[in-house]
Amino acid sequence: MQAADAAPTASRGGRPSREAAAQLGERILDAAMELMLEQGYGATSIEAVAARAGVSKRTFYHRFADKAALVQAVVARVVERARPPLAPRPAQPGQAPEQQAEGVEALRQSLHEFGTHTLRAALSPQVLALYRLIVGESHRFPDLLRAVALSGGRAQAVRTLVETMRRHLPQLAPAQAEFASQQFLQMLVSLPQLRAMGIGDAMSESDCDQWVTQTVDLLLQGIG
Repeated sequence: MQAADAAPTASRGGRPSREAAAQLGERILDAAMELMLEQGYGATSIEAVAARAGVSKRTFYHRFADKAALVQAVVARVVERARPPLAPRPAQPGQAPEQQAEGVEALRQSLHEFGTHTLRAALSPQVLALYRLIVGESHRFPDLLRAVALSGGRAQAVRTLVETMRRHLPQLAPAQAEFASQQFLQMLVSLPQLRAMGIGDAMSESDCDQWVTQTVDLLLQGIG
């Protein structure tokens, strides 16, 4: 197992190249994610992660200070991969009454794109598995909740939504835009995730599309 440490290409100084070091870090995170989902967070040891990744404990500790740092990196990677790669559409210039309808329609399209990607990510197997892990073990291991908080996934999504809403509808107060963004995320993801986890029937792809459309419509009606 330990021989795998030597696999990355070394640079002139004898250390792995930056690319090889990054690949080694990814291998450790892959192993940690696999073991946590197979055995649970509490039962996953650093020794087991190092063995699964094919590295020495020294190599592991060179990259992660402890198990808490490891789970933070695992959660951060899942959140980053699930993040909507969407930039807000440019707002219509000015907001005269006759232009407001255009702003709402542009906002509708942006929210629909954001909502579609976010819901698909929330229902992906890896995100659902991580969600089950957090729900099942966070009461015993606060590190899991701390890792979610530090990942900043929801906070970043709210910031993107607030920016999008206020670009298209500048008259919307910041506090109103933030409240609407929080509610939009809750409406969008909560019930579909529960159904995907077995509390009710899982949604089909067409169900999800309709869910996004109706959630966006409800939000826009709410903010007038």
